[in-house]
Amino acid sequence: MAAIAGLRSTRAAFSRPGASFRSFQIGVRESRRNLSSYLVSPKELSEALKKSPPSPISPEPRVIPLCASWFLPNDERSGLQVFVEKRIPKARFFDLDKVIDKRSPYPHMLPSAKQFASAMSELGIRKEDTVVVYDSKELGIFSAPRVGWTLRVFGHPKVHILNNFKLWVEEDYPTESGELYSVECNAYPIPKMDEDKVASYEHVREVAEDHNKEGAEGVQIIDARPNGRFTGKDPEPRPGLSSGHMPGSINIPFTAVLDPKTKAFLPKDQLKKLFQERGVDPSKPIISTCGTGVTAVVIETALEEAGYGPADKRKVYDGSWTEWAQRVQPSDNLIIKDE
Repeated sequence: MAAIAGLRSTRAAFSRPGASFRSFQIGVRESRRNLSSYLVSPKELSEALKKSPPSPISPEPRVIPLCASWFLPNDERSGLQVFVEKRIPKARFFDLDKVIDKRSPYPHMLPSAKQFASAMSELGIRKEDTVVVYDSKELGIFSAPRVGWTLRVFGHPKVHILNNFKLWVEEDYPTESGELYSVECNAYPIPKMDEDKVASYEHVREVAEDHNKEGAEGVQIIDARPNGRFTGKDPEPRPGLSSGHMPGSINIPFTAVLDPKTKAFLPKDQLKKLFQERGVDPSKPIISTCGTGVTAVVIETALEEAGYGPADKRKVYDGSWTEWAQRVQPSDNLIIKDE
């Protein structure tokens, strides 16, 4: 229906005085390139790549597969390693450990707008390109939502998440392997960061301190870490970091929003039911958090897919638990451990 609506609007424009056949052709191409939703299936991506492949010589907007594979520090694998072993043809690799604020003591903090533009330029991605971010086949959905969110924070117009590369491989869509190849760099414009999508330490601390107080705003914090780390029974993967949770936070491990077999996002109705059962109120603001701000965006993406709460009332805590556990003091009583 979206493609039909685009075609109709283009025909209407073409019928007006002064409209050209060239504008009609552009409108038709644009309607063909548009993907139906933020999450796209392997079939949808395959068809989109056939229509608008990531050609280095075409001046037209392209569909660019962007691998965002990343593994926890205690995992022997690396994102670059699995990218070299198996990837979508002509994909580029976004290094989640390098495109960050390198001045910050906390991992994966958002880069500056200038750093982001530089990374996109080196990847050969143009502002008008449609970018489809995907994960490793080993983990299914894991770090791709974080990279997709990063692109949206910096205003890239067309961003999608593949749901998911594990299914892409299992359904026998084409892959390639081997060392990285060079891409033609371009001058990606320095964007403006959308700060409304990001929750700071100060904001989250205020929410935690206001928990259960009369007149509090009622902001909900959803923690995507595994339950053992949330309760304080299991250690954090980073040595010396206390486990536990923020006062009043709701634990929804990111795996809960994924199909246990395919590691893809659950259908919308199941996601909505899950959030309802966990006591998340869609009428109140929501902040998603996790260990370092990666899987928090799995929750944020699930909220969006379910249509659960308006987007302008949802934020992601960039520093997440790694920042929180290092900045709060024991006397603050802001790290809760279940008995």
